Amino acid sequence: MSDTPFGFGLPPEEPEDGDNGKKKGGQGGSQGPADPFGFGGGSGADNPFAALFGGMGGPGGEMNPGDLGAAFQKLGQMLSYEGGPVNWEMAKDIARQTVAQGAQDGSKDASLSPGERSAVEEAVRLADLWLDGVTSLPSGSGSVVAWSRAEWVEETLPVWKDLVNPLAERVGAAMGDVLPEEMQAMAGPLLGMMRSMGGAMFGTQIGQALGVLAGEVVGSTDIGLPLGPAGKAALLPGNIATFGAGLGVPQEEVRLYLALREAAHQRLFAHVPWLRSHLFGAVEGYARGIKVDTTKLEDVVGQIDPQHPEELQNALQQGMFQPEDTPEQKAALARLETALALVEGWVDAVVHAAAKPHLPSSDKLRETLRRRRASGGPAEQTFSTLIGLQLRPRRLRDASRLWASLTDARGLDGRDGLWEHPDMLPTAADLDDPDGFVHHEQPDFSELDKMLGEAARDRGPDLGKPGREGDGPEATPGDGKGDGDK
Repeated sequence: MSDTPFGFGLPPEEPEDGDNGKKKGGQGGSQGPADPFGFGGGSGADNPFAALFGGMGGPGGEMNPGDLGAAFQKLGQMLSYEGGPVNWEMAKDIARQTVAQGAQDGSKDASLSPGERSAVEEAVRLADLWLDGVTSLPSGSGSVVAWSRAEWVEETLPVWKDLVNPLAERVGAAMGDVLPEEMQAMAGPLLGMMRSMGGAMFGTQIGQALGVLAGEVVGSTDIGLPLGPAGKAALLPGNIATFGAGLGVPQEEVRLYLALREAAHQRLFAHVPWLRSHLFGAVEGYARGIKVDTTKLEDVVGQIDPQHPEELQNALQQGMFQPEDTPEQKAALARLETALALVEGWVDAVVHAAAKPHLPSSDKLRETLRRRRASGGPAEQTFSTLIGLQLRPRRLRDASRLWASLTDARGLDGRDGLWEHPDMLPTAADLDDPDGFVHHEQPDFSELDKMLGEAARDRGPDLGKPGREGDGPEATPGDGKGDGDK
């Protein structure tokens, strides 16, 4: 994870696995806004107020009445917003507008042809057949769809709300609590304006980031989290074509390999019911560590001129949001980073096993995906923009080797059975000593569940059996009132 969480002033960082010295923004890297919600500086498209007010006037600086009217119309929409901490309607509109403008490689979004949709469906069906031989987890793809970039925005927006709202709510609450309670009534209109502007700023930055990300992702699980509806495997044919360009690999092989990754993720999230809440809970736990410098925020409240709302953005750029280095936040970070590495490592291992016998270019595609993830793939910069977390599974290779060793030592059932309970999974320390974990005897929670079930059956009809009318309260274990004790 970054030493400066929440993306405030993120320093340049070398990729974990080299990649010939490429930095973020290389092949597959996001070129989205570098600071979450525009709070770390920037101008133009990265700053909603700069975009709103800074573009007025011609080359000589003269004011264009039409631009002024449009700017104040947008400002009115911002100030009239009365929803939650993020203006999600604005976010969706801006994301759709960004998609319509085209990706940074110049490619445009387009409606998909029946042939493209059919090719995706066939690829995922074939991928599921190949995966049947390398994992004990059954298929998790109840349906298969092909998405355009605009469809990706629409379909994944509900999950982005779950991920981003905890952070935005915490920031919004801090903005509303900076004044003493007796003064809040007097400053009500100003605080309401600040909340509306905050929702607009969050919505603007999220929309821009998602619009950029939509031009790069190849499926619904690129970032290691399930962004689409449960049980729906999805690929983006247009982005797959862009991803495969220049690799010297047949397009069909590229599509099949990416279909394998999508289908493997779907199996994991469909049949490990606790995994989604485990990952999202870690994100929320990390967001709870945000600390707001209320002194600076009080200064902003006292000095802002309602006639110059862009001053709020300038004040926010001065760095009033600081990470709080608490044990709870460190634990959330460690839990999330390890879980992501285990998810991506498992997918990497099973996809490699499934693809190797069928796809001649599987090794090349595997390394391309690994480097893409290590050097800042489609989600890296964008996700740090949204919630300040860099979802980079730094220990992907270690986790992949551990899962492969578990396959050799315990077979498919023994390896995949570790997903039955979070306490059975390898820890960060186990990634340092994979051999020790592989050959260490693990507790069998399934046997414990079986014993508990048999014990319950032995108690039989007395367990939870309602008493007869007039016999008093319903019988419960150990209360001495069961029928067998009469």
